[in-house]
Amino acid sequence: MTEILVTGATGNVGREVVAQLLAAGTAVRALARDPQSAALPEGAEVLGGDLSEPDTLEGALTGSETVFLIWPFLTTEGAPAVLEAIARHARRIVYLSSSGVNEDAERQTDPINQLHADMERMIEKSGLEWTVLRSNTIASNARGWAEQIRTTHVVRGPDIAATAVIHERDVAAVAAHALTDDGHAGFKHVLTGPQVLGRAEQVHSIGEAIGRTTRFEKVPVQVARQQMLADGRPPALVEALLASAATRPESDLVTSTVEEITGVPARTFRSWVEEHADEFR
Repeated sequence: MTEILVTGATGNVGREVVAQLLAAGTAVRALARDPQSAALPEGAEVLGGDLSEPDTLEGALTGSETVFLIWPFLTTEGAPAVLEAIARHARRIVYLSSSGVNEDAERQTDPINQLHADMERMIEKSGLEWTVLRSNTIASNARGWAEQIRTTHVVRGPDIAATAVIHERDVAAVAAHALTDDGHAGFKHVLTGPQVLGRAEQVHSIGEAIGRTTRFEKVPVQVARQQMLADGRPPALVEALLASAATRPESDLVTSTVEEITGVPARTFRSWVEEHADEFR
């Protein structure tokens, strides 16, 4: 059996993809910069490699026919070399993109969606059999509010257009099907949760789950920038996130793709919160 290589395997989505593939009896390789500290589920073959250094990928790619790709950078620099390395070994790639990508736009509304649109085009031209998963906002992003909620019960930050937040386990479930089943080649699956929620609604839902009154407080962009930089976030990431907050359009998009592919309805944000409530107490 040829193995599936999962990149971003120690992240929120990648870790779930590894777990769900293993649960289905699929042979899994997990790419990690530091295999010793990866702490991935038993059964995964954890191999060292770094997407920023394509030469380090050969060992993990040899014998891997299918690759799940999460691109962790803010530019496509280095992506051509990585895709060339993948194409030398694999025949299929599943890429995690953004539901904010507008197929018809010459330029996207913000840098993050532009990155994903550029990556999609490169993958389509790679010669690989491809599937794109355009995911909406992932629920685990809310972990970034945990310290504020624990200490002040108030989340302060830039607001951003409401979206149908999706549980990372649902993204991973669709990914597992796309990686192992036939019939997904050339598809761009748009994945959302069942309910459109703004940040204030998400913070309120967390408060209900932990039995405390919590609220979201929108702050000016300059104040948000100073705080994000003080928290140690890379300046390029800060600017990309703030650009998204400022320019990303509102969307009431809700799809049934998760249920159509997995046979199970998409989980609610509240279900995610209840699973992770202790992180916010």
